[in-house]
Amino acid sequence: MSSSFQQEDEFKARLDTGLWLKLFRRALHLKRYLYPLFFAAILIASCDAAFAHITRWAIDGVVRDGLKANFTGYISAYLAATLLLCGGVWLFIELAGNISNRLAHDIRRDGFDKLQELEFGFYDTRPVGWLITRLTSDCDRLARIIAWGFLDIVWGTSYVVMIAASLLLMNWKLGLIVLAVLPPLALVSKMFQRKMLLSAREVRKFNSQITASYNESIQGVRTTKTLVREQENLAEFEQLSSQMFAAAVTNARQSALYYPIVMTLGSLAAGLALWRGGWLALNDALSLGTLVAFIQFAGQFFNPINQMARILTEMQGAQAAGERVMGLLATEPKIKDSPAVKQRLAETASRRATQPALSVIEGMTIDTRTLAPDGGPHAIDRIEFRDVTFRYENGPVVLDRFSLTVNAGETIALVGPSGGGKSTIVSLVGRFYEPTEGQVLINGVDYRERSLAWFQGQLGIVLQTPHLFKGTVRENIRYGRLDATDLEVEAAARLVNAHGFISALDQGYETEVGENGNRLSTGQKQLVSFARALLADPQLFVMDEATSSIDTETEQLIQRGLETVFHGRISFVIAHRLSTIRRASRILVISKGKIEESGTHEELLARRGHYHALYTSQFRREREADVIAGG
Repeated sequence: MSSSFQQEDEFKARLDTGLWLKLFRRALHLKRYLYPLFFAAILIASCDAAFAHITRWAIDGVVRDGLKANFTGYISAYLAATLLLCGGVWLFIELAGNISNRLAHDIRRDGFDKLQELEFGFYDTRPVGWLITRLTSDCDRLARIIAWGFLDIVWGTSYVVMIAASLLLMNWKLGLIVLAVLPPLALVSKMFQRKMLLSAREVRKFNSQITASYNESIQGVRTTKTLVREQENLAEFEQLSSQMFAAAVTNARQSALYYPIVMTLGSLAAGLALWRGGWLALNDALSLGTLVAFIQFAGQFFNPINQMARILTEMQGAQAAGERVMGLLATEPKIKDSPAVKQRLAETASRRATQPALSVIEGMTIDTRTLAPDGGPHAIDRIEFRDVTFRYENGPVVLDRFSLTVNAGETIALVGPSGGGKSTIVSLVGRFYEPTEGQVLINGVDYRERSLAWFQGQLGIVLQTPHLFKGTVRENIRYGRLDATDLEVEAAARLVNAHGFISALDQGYETEVGENGNRLSTGQKQLVSFARALLADPQLFVMDEATSSIDTETEQLIQRGLETVFHGRISFVIAHRLSTIRRASRILVISKGKIEESGTHEELLARRGHYHALYTSQFRREREADVIAGG
């Protein structure tokens, strides 16, 4: 696990009110639910306070009037307060549940949208399980805290104010005696706040690591079984689980100490009210009804405080989740459109909406339909690397002052040892990463001055390990261009020789591929990914070991189709199977981030250098394999 990921789990031991204000502001668009919830909380607090006063009036009335007391009035008041309380409880359950679910939906949607924006480098340091936890359990927990916590805080604050006012108005001296336990309560809360916050964060940290471990174990289950690593994996997981168990027990113990202390202070307040109030009642300085109300209020006084303390504890436990979720939502992509590009995008969109296709721009008549969304030319005629140096984060230099110019219609093949920089070059071509130093130019313009979405929309990429989405074969091919017709989907499949095996499937193009395409062979998945990339009609085409899982005969058929596809486009091909790149416009031997050799297949063989050694060695191995296979 990277150090940057570990540091993300280190927090200051305090409750961040600014964070919770930010989270609460996200709920303000649900005002139509928040305002009635606010009203329901105050209504419930008023009803709770009213019961003690009705009891006081009833007891004093009976003491004063005996059987002539107004029992009908007291019963009616009790009934009205009970009905209002039931209505308020129904209302807050309905509203709080609505807010919680809607807020979880909004945070999860915004989080997913943010993950779509972020560059590849963001995912290099964060396990998949860690990200899943942010958008599942963390989102749900925050939404519950904000909705139900808002209710409890409004109700608790209102109830405490009403009780305190009632105590002071009925007898201010006795009221101050009861309220004297508040300072010790505040001191105890402060003592426990830091400890409970830290232990709760430890629980969340280990929970994220356990989720990441689950994900990694499931994805690598085949490797685990083939290497018989079950027991070792179980031991590693058990260590994580034991750490979470210890942190959870510590947090539970702290809560188990905190709540009884709060309840003890509440009982102490009720005892003080009974002791002093009883003496006053015996001396006719306090009515019996008021004494009962004092004892009732003193016992109830710490219910809302206890409830708010519980909410505080939950907020302490959820703050780690809040910091992670808000941190994700606040993450700015390192690769994004500059303000100038955003302005040109807006201007071009406005011009297209208000002006005819043929417009006069800077003294020239231009067909705006030939422009990209950022106002630049849509056609990509040249890609140029100019003195590009690149490193991943703080790692070693991968490319060192790399320069290369590729024109439309050229196919550039990249060969060389692993780790030499081949995949980095095509990642920079796709702007999945950006140069640490130097420039990548499109038609002479730094590609950071062009629209990111437009440029990446011109890419067609087929990777060594293809990824298919759950759905049908047709849906996976159409993923490259959602408005493609069925005929266009099938034409793309025919071009890469995928139509034959697809037609042989039980349901043809409507066959479900399963999760990550696991119902298809690796070669079949590769053919589907080829068709998907071609369907998008890209201006730039990248193949990264794309034919490694396809037999030689199928590969030759694909190569003939790709010759037509490559025509007029800029193409980059990474291949260890050198027989597949003999027709490339140029072959570059990449080693240690630099171009060691460059030329056509024939030119490089004639030089008898690195490429010649690679090719002859591989050719010899292939011939030996053919002889063995032929008997």
